[in-house]
Amino acid sequence: MASTNDLKNGMVLKLDGGQLWSVVEFQHVKPGKGPAFVRTKLKNVLSGKVVDKTFNAGVKVETATVDKRDMQFSYMDGDYFVFMDMETYDQLHIDKKAVGDAANFLIEGFTATVAQHEGEVLFVELPAAVELVIQETEPGVQGDRSTGGTKPAILETGHQIQVPLFITTGEKIKVDTRDSGYLGRVNS
Repeated sequence: MASTNDLKNGMVLKLDGGQLWSVVEFQHVKPGKGPAFVRTKLKNVLSGKVVDKTFNAGVKVETATVDKRDMQFSYMDGDYFVFMDMETYDQLHIDKKAVGDAANFLIEGFTATVAQHEGEVLFVELPAAVELVIQETEPGVQGDRSTGGTKPAILETGHQIQVPLFITTGEKIKVDTRDSGYLGRVNS
């Protein structure tokens, strides 16, 4: 148990009959009249739904123990992603649903943060940016500005993103894992 005064970003709360909610942001509010309260933005750990919730200041909320570990992606086993714990060398099979959008950026050897609660995998979190190789893209036609200076490109993971016209097949680029945005070339 924790008080609403102890809330921190990333903390996981157990609310509404055991559902897990991650604190995205919070704000303590002390109005001129009436009691203080805490305004929060919470994200459902399993569904990803974001809601606004207000708590009275000092109210007790149940926290969930979430074990976050850095694990290395090893390989695909059917519909499961196999991750290896770098400390114990245990292998963990994680369902595609729990991996979510991170699957678009995973290649063998990548390290990701795996969050578990009572042995159940909640989510897989990648760094904000990863470096991947362009597997296939059309040559950019100089003067073609109808697309805003971008063209589709397929990454080595099979995920398609938009890149500037000057990017060629085989180049290594930096990609934002949150919105699939192009961040720049990687100099070898």
